[in-house]
Amino acid sequence: MFKDHAPKPAAGSVQRARKLRKEMTLPEVLLWHLLRGQPQGVKFRRQHPSGELGIDFYCSDARLVIEIDGMAHDMGDRPERDVRRDAWLKSEGLDIVRIAAADVLKDHVAVADSIIQMALSRLPLHHPAAAGRSPSPRQARGGL
Repeated sequence: MFKDHAPKPAAGSVQRARKLRKEMTLPEVLLWHLLRGQPQGVKFRRQHPSGELGIDFYCSDARLVIEIDGMAHDMGDRPERDVRRDAWLKSEGLDIVRIAAADVLKDHVAVADSIIQMALSRLPLHHPAAAGRSPSPRQARGGL
């Protein structure tokens, strides 16, 4: 299991993440309402601090980063910053999926479903949280 594989947060990034959680965009709020209850046994975090970065949504068990990109990501130096950011996350062993905010606004249920399916497809065979899967041999014996 890959639990808690994300790089540790840098100094000050936890406070920044807490602030960002209070200031989420509409597309982020719509998705969070669908991802927050551990759908199909998959746990997501929102505005997760990782190194110097804040990640919109993160599934630690699947090592999957979800970024919601609004129009600002197409302006100025943001495209180059996003490329550098994605490269750093990949170097840490994480996969990144970028989703346009407009797509979330168009059909947030379909986007959330695709995110959940993507995360489920990346889980190890005996992932304890995945609904409908057999427990691992250790769990069957009563271990964690």
